[in-house]
Amino acid sequence: MLEYKNKFIFIAGPCVIEDKRKAYDIAAYLKDLTAASPLVFIFKASFDKANRTSLKSFRGPGLSQGIKILENIKKRLNVPVLSDIHCRHQIKYVKDILDVIQIPAFLCRQTDLIVEAAKTKKIINIKKGQFLAPRDVKHIVEKIEFCRNKNILITERGTSFGYNNLVVDFRSFPIMKKMGYPVIFDVTHSLQRPSAGRGISGGDSEFVESLSLAGVACGIDGLFMEVHPDPKKALSDKHTSYNIHKLNSLISRVAKIREAINGQV
Repeated sequence: MLEYKNKFIFIAGPCVIEDKRKAYDIAAYLKDLTAASPLVFIFKASFDKANRTSLKSFRGPGLSQGIKILENIKKRLNVPVLSDIHCRHQIKYVKDILDVIQIPAFLCRQTDLIVEAAKTKKIINIKKGQFLAPRDVKHIVEKIEFCRNKNILITERGTSFGYNNLVVDFRSFPIMKKMGYPVIFDVTHSLQRPSAGRGISGGDSEFVESLSLAGVACGIDGLFMEVHPDPKKALSDKHTSYNIHKLNSLISRVAKIREAINGQV
């Protein structure tokens, strides 16, 4: 079992698996970067981006090849891995490999999918839907708890703000923390401009650092970030992915804020 409680969680990786070598190199870089920090690092990447804006958009290698790539990263680097599922039938193929099963925001009210995932007793990361009030997340939590699974993460990823835009209500963090589970801030997806880029989602990656630090100051339990060595060339979410080479500075500042709010400075 991945031990994450009472520790700051850092979930990071590319939006989608672009190829085996690149995914491994990013995971290895992130492991080395976080090795000396108190963070719990979890590598994330999608094997299939089933919710792309356009039919022409790159979706990834698919379930069969993608889960093998994640398994290889997990075994060779000894790091926990996370990916999202979209159908119940995928669960039997991922449950013995993934350390964290993620329920995508658009599917956070799909009861059968959530219940089937919860039965695995794996950590379930709930992405709060862009259409959902933070208090309503309790109903999703109850579905997982009903299956006698209390391995839960709750992730904020912005709320719809008119057409093609999202906004983060920072009140959501203390509201959801009262549910008794770690609250993660998906800062990069929160900066999306959904479907605003002529068949792809736009975004404002220049605000990643500001929102990350603000979330830490609000007492979040972890950050979720889509990172890439060359965001402009990323095959998914290039407008919000954070440059992997800027992470060292950001992680250092995150640690200082956490020390300050915990009364250690």
